[in-house]
Parts: sequence; structure tokens; C-alpha cells
Amino acid sequence: MRNEIAIFLLAIQFLTRLPVPVSQLYSPERLNATPRYYPLVGGLVGAMIASAYWGLSFILPTSLALVLTMTIGLLLTGAFHEDGLADTFDGIGGGHDRESALTIMKDSRLGTYGTTALVMALAVKFASLVALPDLWIIVGLISGHCLSRLSSVLVIATSRYVRFEGKAKPVAETLSGASLFVVALTCIGIVAAAAYFIPLSAIGAGLVGAAAGHIGMRLLFERKLGGYTGDTLGAVQQVSEIGFYLGLVAWLS
Repeated sequence: MRNEIAIFLLAIQFLTRLPVPVSQLYSPERLNATPRYYPLVGGLVGAMIASAYWGLSFILPTSLALVLTMTIGLLLTGAFHEDGLADTFDGIGGGHDRESALTIMKDSRLGTYGTTALVMALAVKFASLVALPDLWIIVGLISGHCLSRLSSVLVIATSRYVRFEGKAKPVAETLSGASLFVVALTCIGIVAAAAYFIPLSAIGAGLVGAAAGHIGMRLLFERKLGGYTGDTLGAVQQVSEIGFYLGLVAWLS
């Protein structure tokens, strides 16, 4: 149990800016096992953001409450996944081949493709959420953040890491059966909990949207790179999260 708690705390430290005392907990084996808790950490982040929205919605209009909620989310994660999205589109859009794309993605400067992708992603995310009722926003934020981290885990489990080094290198090993079981259990639990508040068919529509985002993003970067990097994990998480929200909106419409 202590080992699992240590792995969970390392996953929080890896994916967020939350202050977690992990200096005495680190080991390469534990860090390698952290993907099993990515969806759970995503659900935790989503719950914190949803709580912020719930509080802000009492004193502010929905649109302004959502803008502030999204800002809090960026602060909680350090825009970790959004940075990956921007870098991925810079590399895929500006690189003529695999090596040039990887070189561009490693550059800390933000280009036209990355800027456009980031602005559009935030805009579509906001527009999707603002189209939902308040309860759906709260449930959607928690579920979307959890299930979109599943999207990243699926890439780790079924693709190959294409860099010799990088932030995602320590967690790029093939996931164990135990890790996949924890991931599946977490996601089944979040779907079951969400279905208590909104129709299961609506969640199904959200999952279809998330799957479409996952597949579309993978087709984009795997065709160019032949695998994935840490940046593309952030990109697939973001696009899957947006796809989930779009699925909810489509069901309501």
C-alpha cells in the first residue's frame, strides 16, 4: 500500500504543480509505474476545477466563471498538456520530415501553428462548456479530465516512444497488466459516478467524441513521427478532452 501511495504522489507531482513531498519517495521503478494513476490524477484535477466553478458560479455569470475556472486549471497543471499541444502542432505543421519535426518540437519558442492550435483549443473548450447546464459542466469537467488522461495512457500502452531522452522517457515503458487494471477500474468508476447525475447515453456520446479526438490526433502525429513523445501525450489528452465536451454538447443538441 505504501508503494502504491508513493506512485500516486509521484503521478501528482509529474502531472501537476501541486506541492507534493516526493523527494524520499522517488525511484525509477515507481516513476515508470505512474501512468496507472494518470486518470485518477486527472479526476482529482477535474474535481478541483469543478469545485472552483461551482463556487464562482454563485457570484459570477457562467461565461466569466468558466474563464476563471479554466485559468485555475492552467495554474494547477502548469499548462503542462497545453504546452504539449502547441509544441506538437508546431512540429507537425513546420517539420518537413520526422527529424525536423522532432527538432522543432524541442524548441521552447512558440510558432504560428502552435499558437493557432492553442488558441483554438481553448476557444472550443470554452464554447463547449458554456453550452452545457451547470450540473453537466461540473460532471463534464471531472469526467473529461479523467477520461482524457486515459487517452494518453492508451498511447503509452500501444505506441512507441521516439526520443532517446525527454520528460516522458521514464514512463515510456510498456504498462503492466496490473497498471492497465487500475486504469480500467478508475475509468469505469468515473463513468458509473457520472451516470448517476447525467444520462449514460450522454456519457456515451462524450466517449465517442473523446475516441474521435484520440484517433484523429494519433493519425496526425504517428504518421509523421512513427510514434509518440511527451508533447504528443499532452496533445492527445487535450484533443480527447475537447472531444468529450463536444460529445456532451452534441447529445444535448
